[in-house]
Amino acid sequence: MSTTLRSIKNLVPLLDRVLVQRVKAEAKTASGIFLPESSVKELNEGKVLAVGPGLLDKEGKRMPMGVQSGDRVLIPQYGGSPVKVGDEEYHLFRDAE
Repeated sequence: MSTTLRSIKNLVPLLDRVLVQRVKAEAKTASGIFLPESSVKELNEGKVLAVGPGLLDKEGKRMPMGVQSGDRVLIPQYGGSPVKVGDEEYHLFRDAE
């Protein structure tokens, strides 16, 4: 297991936070043509890596989160808090349920 993967597994978001890794666009077309790096864009899609336990309501009960680890989600182009582990960059967002 790589050091980066081990480090990410140790990151646990607090409260209503969600740790997301952006999905990178394919650098090769369906027909097998490789695209130059300048034409490959970041997608507004991500994979949920970790989810916090959720906020507490007024009675002290835990409110459920709207996403789970492994979900694919749409994320905004800007926003979230960047988290860099090794060479990889992840983003921390709030659950908007």
